[in-house]
Amino acid sequence: MRFDWAVTVLSALFCAGVFVDGWAHTHGRVDESFFTPWHAALYAGYLATAALLVGRAAWGWRRGDGWRGAVPAGYGLSLIGVACWIVGGPFDALWHTVFGFEADVEALMSPAHTILALGFGLMASGPMRAALARPRGRWLDELPLVLSLTFVISIMTFFTQIAHPAANLFADRWAPQTYEWTALGVTGTLLTAAIVSAPLLLLLRHVRLPPGAITIVVTVNAIAMGFLFGAGAYPRTAVVALALGGLAADILRSALRPLPERGAAFRAFAFALPACLVGGYFVGLGATTGLAWSTHVWIGTIVFAGVAGWLLSYLVLPPAAITPGR
Repeated sequence: MRFDWAVTVLSALFCAGVFVDGWAHTHGRVDESFFTPWHAALYAGYLATAALLVGRAAWGWRRGDGWRGAVPAGYGLSLIGVACWIVGGPFDALWHTVFGFEADVEALMSPAHTILALGFGLMASGPMRAALARPRGRWLDELPLVLSLTFVISIMTFFTQIAHPAANLFADRWAPQTYEWTALGVTGTLLTAAIVSAPLLLLLRHVRLPPGAITIVVTVNAIAMGFLFGAGAYPRTAVVALALGGLAADILRSALRPLPERGAAFRAFAFALPACLVGGYFVGLGATTGLAWSTHVWIGTIVFAGVAGWLLSYLVLPPAAITPGR
């Protein structure tokens, strides 16, 4: 558990470095140089996390545990994540040299950045894999799993930030309401709801989602994604609205008790989870800044988000896996 917590804390700093660099990109603070304060924060987070993982592996190997036992169960892939950055970092610098510095969507689609994103995900997901390799513990013992999941979801939403409703405010009254913008907003909101909901449902199916976990994951992710909003002041309303949607989902979960053996309750909650997140977002905007989308669009988006969650439930919990009375 001490090692899990150490990796979790350093992964949090690593994730913060990723979003600091993202904030610099979305707010015009980057220049034609690889050596920036934002990259320094990013790579410092990586080096600290990598040093812990590699140091633990070296200690375990010297102790005679061999390569398979050099790190605790679940952290083998994290070492591969370290290697991804050893390859991806120089590749990123070379890519900048050859093709120039990416802007806007280019930075999200860069092949070098894809390798770095994969490496981050493998490193930060170590505590989650470690927790899933052992029996369920107390609430505090499960917190590294929850935070690890939060970091993994956050790197996914970071690289799909063009679709995230906290980083764009598609439905805000002051947003440009063209056909293209509304279409991107609907599609992006549904994509984000699926990205957040799918791993939560997977952990719920394995009864490894502690009480309050949805609120933690959604709130931390929304706070981080808010820093990527570059069209004005920090979007507090959208962030708080998403957090309240996560809280509503947690409350509903306690009422429905969606366990694997309670298939109907699980499917109902799978519909309600993304619907709560999207619905909370629209209610929050509507009660404060105002909604530009028509009733047809925002209610339809909530329903389709719920349908997406319901369909995802058949992936994480196929009908054959439901065992009533277990």
